[in-house]
Amino acid sequence: MSESNRRTFLKTAGATAAAVALAPGAHAAGNDLLRVGLVGCGGRGTSAAKEALRADPNVKLVAMCDAFMDRLDSSLKSLKNIKDIATKLDVADDRKFDGFDGYKKLLEHVDVVLLCTPPGFRPLQLAAAVEAGKHVFCEKPVAVDVAGVHSVLESAKLAKKKNISLCSGFCYRYDQAKRETVKRIHDGVIGDVAAMHITYLTGPIWHRGSDPKWTPMEYQMRNWYYYTWLSGDFIVEQHCHNFDKAQWVFNGKLPVAATGVGGRAQRREAKFGHIYDHFAVTLEYADGAKLFSFCRQMEQCPGNVNDHVIGTKGSAQLMPHTITTRDGKEWEYDGRAKDMYQVEHDELFAGIRAGKPINDGESAVNSTLMALLAREATYTGKRLTWKELVSSKQNLAPAKYEWGAIETPPVPTPGIYKLA
Repeated sequence: MSESNRRTFLKTAGATAAAVALAPGAHAAGNDLLRVGLVGCGGRGTSAAKEALRADPNVKLVAMCDAFMDRLDSSLKSLKNIKDIATKLDVADDRKFDGFDGYKKLLEHVDVVLLCTPPGFRPLQLAAAVEAGKHVFCEKPVAVDVAGVHSVLESAKLAKKKNISLCSGFCYRYDQAKRETVKRIHDGVIGDVAAMHITYLTGPIWHRGSDPKWTPMEYQMRNWYYYTWLSGDFIVEQHCHNFDKAQWVFNGKLPVAATGVGGRAQRREAKFGHIYDHFAVTLEYADGAKLFSFCRQMEQCPGNVNDHVIGTKGSAQLMPHTITTRDGKEWEYDGRAKDMYQVEHDELFAGIRAGKPINDGESAVNSTLMALLAREATYTGKRLTWKELVSSKQNLAPAKYEWGAIETPPVPTPGIYKLA
């Protein structure tokens, strides 16, 4: 072989090897064992692990990571008590990781990683997972600030280039009843969508108390929901589901501006950090369509979670899966629907096996941005445009991830608070 041909051969062989390395689905297309790692061992993470282990006959949970080892141990104990997945657990002590950087060590042991930490950590952890060539299930929302969504968008592009999965936790898109309802909306059954009214009205959420042994950082992380750098505020962490359904119904069309009001009526104590307990926001579209958003977490108030779609020829309700047209025709989904949380993992692992990975990255970014737009319009008290939001330099991450002191920002005051 001549030196020229030898160089060509080595270059071709190297490119082929690199392509294989960048496509884990290629070597997992048969019955190879898929090693799963869980990052973030709270209730949602524990459930995600359970669903992942039920999604494929040849998977094992081999590594776990949480900021706190007691949370990890509690999660593992819970999983061991579930009979149908107990044989799929192989988490040795040397594959249990804690602290801020434990996820990096976990990535060395797995093929698929479940990212279920507080949202503030997701952009950083997702970037590391995609760079390492791992298939990813990434809970919603995918970020809490503008810098985070830009990072996730780059990770989504890289995942597509590497042919690896990025399945988001926007689970309603995996619900068969909603798929059938939205399909009919897209088919024009209710005409053009002119407006949507979305609600996520619930009671208060958990608080894990305090301990004099905890540093301020540990306190905030154990009560992460009440700090915007960790949760994004509840309009982002929870109500983002409705924004995702709205983006889905509007077929990917995005708002151009938002105006909102909100505040703290019940969450007045310092223990509740600096997030709000109610928001009401109107989002505008370039063609005149409107999205009316209402969310609340308050005691002794009635709950309502729904998405009312108003069209030029009728209307639809996404949660009860019904459609009513102006000419009197009615439709309601009457089929059986498998649990949507399970379906998203079923489809994630089926895509890995088939070498056809799911990539929800771009839509997950846009749904998260819609929630950020609504939050920031409310915090500032001003009409905020999409362009102003995405061009901002907002980064809520702390200067250092370390156990020690950390400030608690003031509760945002409309008219005073400014978007960075």
